[in-house]
Amino acid sequence: MLTLMGVFFFLNIPLFMANFIDPRCFWRINLNEIQDEYLGLTCPFILAAVQKPIEKDYFNKTLNFLKTTKNHKYALALVFSMDEINRNPNLLPNMSLIIRYTLGRCDGKTGIPTPYLLHKKKQSPIPNYFCNEESMCSFLLRGPNWEVSLSFWNFLDSFLSPRILQLTYGPFHSTFSDDEQYPYLYQMAPKDTSLALAMVSFIHYFNWNWIGLLIPDDDQGNQFLLELKKQSGNKEICFAFVKMISVDDILLEQKTEMYYQQIVMSSSNVIIIYEETINFIDLIFRMWEPPVLQRIWITTKQWNFPTSKRDITHGTFYGSLTFLPHHGGISGFKNFVQTWFHLRSKDLYLVMPEWKYFKYESSASNCKMLKSNSSNASFDWLMEQKFDMAFSESSHNIYNAVYAVAHALHEMNLQQVDNQAVDNGKGASSHCLKVNSFLRKIHFTNTLGDKVIMKQRVIMQEDYDIFHFENLSQHLGIKVKLGKFSPYFSHGRNFHLYVDMLEVATGSRKMPSSVCSAECSPGFRRLWKEGMASCCFFCSPCPENEISNETNMDQCVNCPEYQYANTEQNKCIKKGVTFLSYEDPLGMVLALMAFCFSAFTALVLCVFVKHHDTPIVKANNRSLSYILLLSLMSCFLCSFFFIGHPNRATCVLQQITFGIVFTVAVSTVLAKTVTVVLAFKVTDPGRRLRQFLVSGTPNYIIPICSLFQCVLCAIWLAVSPPFVDIDEHSQHGHIIIVCNKGSVTAFYCVLGYLACLALGSFTLAFLAKNLPDTFNEAKFLTFSILVFFSVWVTFLPVYHSTKGKVMVAVEIFSILASSAGMLGCIFAPKIYIILMRPERNSTQNIKESNSTQKIKEKSNF
Repeated sequence: MLTLMGVFFFLNIPLFMANFIDPRCFWRINLNEIQDEYLGLTCPFILAAVQKPIEKDYFNKTLNFLKTTKNHKYALALVFSMDEINRNPNLLPNMSLIIRYTLGRCDGKTGIPTPYLLHKKKQSPIPNYFCNEESMCSFLLRGPNWEVSLSFWNFLDSFLSPRILQLTYGPFHSTFSDDEQYPYLYQMAPKDTSLALAMVSFIHYFNWNWIGLLIPDDDQGNQFLLELKKQSGNKEICFAFVKMISVDDILLEQKTEMYYQQIVMSSSNVIIIYEETINFIDLIFRMWEPPVLQRIWITTKQWNFPTSKRDITHGTFYGSLTFLPHHGGISGFKNFVQTWFHLRSKDLYLVMPEWKYFKYESSASNCKMLKSNSSNASFDWLMEQKFDMAFSESSHNIYNAVYAVAHALHEMNLQQVDNQAVDNGKGASSHCLKVNSFLRKIHFTNTLGDKVIMKQRVIMQEDYDIFHFENLSQHLGIKVKLGKFSPYFSHGRNFHLYVDMLEVATGSRKMPSSVCSAECSPGFRRLWKEGMASCCFFCSPCPENEISNETNMDQCVNCPEYQYANTEQNKCIKKGVTFLSYEDPLGMVLALMAFCFSAFTALVLCVFVKHHDTPIVKANNRSLSYILLLSLMSCFLCSFFFIGHPNRATCVLQQITFGIVFTVAVSTVLAKTVTVVLAFKVTDPGRRLRQFLVSGTPNYIIPICSLFQCVLCAIWLAVSPPFVDIDEHSQHGHIIIVCNKGSVTAFYCVLGYLACLALGSFTLAFLAKNLPDTFNEAKFLTFSILVFFSVWVTFLPVYHSTKGKVMVAVEIFSILASSAGMLGCIFAPKIYIILMRPERNSTQNIKESNSTQKIKEKSNF
């Protein structure tokens, strides 16, 4: 574990060091509205090496010559690097680098006296240049404009190649990357191999996915576009528009309004401006008023975007963010310039309008103070701060170019010493060819910590810094480093943002959103119409019982069967298990009803047993009444099998008990009905039917009918018995545990058999309802069977229209209602006479009633 922690710490050392060492806050004073680079600027130098020391004031003539120009920073960077090498005893010993000639004044205006390079008989010698036949190779250091460099190379190649090797310190351009076409030309600027990845990482960090793109219409612009599409493909980043602008187009000025309107009308808040197109965009903004300010501009060159107080006080941050190759800090450059101009530290800005940065110990606090005191009164405070000076990108390339030349000459000298080789070649051409072979192989790490590889076929992934430029006042500008990108950081952490500096740059304002479509929140899914970009979609709610628990999901996910989607459809909730329990109000009511009816039936039975010798009990077949009361009590009690957590035993007992006890009850009613009919229809003592009645033959109806129902139930259990079933779909959010009847056909056969018995009882009872007798119960039997039919006929449609525990409750209620109907219709009148009118329950009263009934019949006759 400790080993892994140590490895992790070691891998992150570069990131930690970058956080504490890299300067992050830069400022400068623009006294003369100085621009960083003039579009047509060319500032070339011819360098050489001599085998003798040089005087201390050797570079004075060159620096004095360029002192009054706007861009003498290139000469200062060149002299600083050459002086550093000449003072280094370990690099290029016994040799000195010199400036043979300065071509022009580095102001973009003064012409280049190229004939002096070619005319050998010119009488006025050029300073520091020997016109006779040279034996040493010269080095042309040229830049920063690549087009001027190209035309100048084509001109020199015809006359001086290969006596001069050319190194460009301007931006990298793919035109010069062909070694066969330009074998003696080197570009010091790194190729933008990781620029697209750096921009995509930055854009993805702020969750932007709707980007505008302005690129030059050339090979370099096309290559950048391909890289950008490749890196953004897996990040779901789309382009609102891609405008390829040709600066050589003769109709360019006429198209400015069109480009302006396309930018204004675009819904993208983030626009990438690549390379030279920034000059054209700057021209557009100066032609059209008011300028387009409500955008984030991602550039590859410094751009002091115009701002106003209205934009600064706006609640959202807008401005330019620039990606520049990362370089370490230059130590000693400030002292060099200060010594050369004989100036105090606080007066350095008067002659050197270069970027300066605060010491890193308190950069964020100083930046905040500088922004809050951006008036002219803050200059005194500014000059009292400890600061250092920063190279521009072109100055860094000059520094690396000089060191590359020094390393190549040094390696060649070492090889000649080791091999004791004798140079048989004559002239500069032979020497240049040798130097060129070494220069092409040179790779080193300079004093700034930057890797320099001269072989251009080797692809280097560069580190990038992200800067924000802002003009605080008319003459004061600030540059804030917001973060750093490195492809060599640990996986997944290529981009590191400096939160404190971001707060300084944005003023605690929020970054704008730049998306084609608002993200789909959980509970929704993304859908696209035909022809829409992948970043442009609309949000549709998830279908029923499906969820999306993340933003911008393409497909919703079905919840497992034991779970269900919540109302927001962003998570699955475990379904509650439900069944008709005793704790449920419905189950409690039904259980109470079953218990009360059972108790009442038991009470009736007790009354009948107590008064078993009374005429009313004896007259209605006492044994059958006992059997009917017991069967009805069993019907009430079987309801308890339907209440509570179902299991295999209760599921079987529910239906089997229900079928058998109801068969006993209905067959008992049938037996009582047959007994009544036989009692009034068979009056002749000698007839055989009277023997059936006297012997109690009708009582056999009960076991015979019940036996047939038992056979049906046995077949049911053998073929497809009832079982515990889980219903996950009938009720949303619940798993219903019910008893599945197994064979529905068997269930309906049981009900059909009961219906046949009831129909037979009803028919006989209806026929015997008018038979004369004081205790004739045929009418009561008819009504009881009629109630039975009514209940179960109503049961069928209601049962099939309900689900879950309600369906179970319907069956229980039907059992209770039909049993209670039979109990009330048959036994309620008898209980009333026994308990409330006992005088009617006597033999004397029966005889008087019979005599009165006969007199009425005779009178009617």
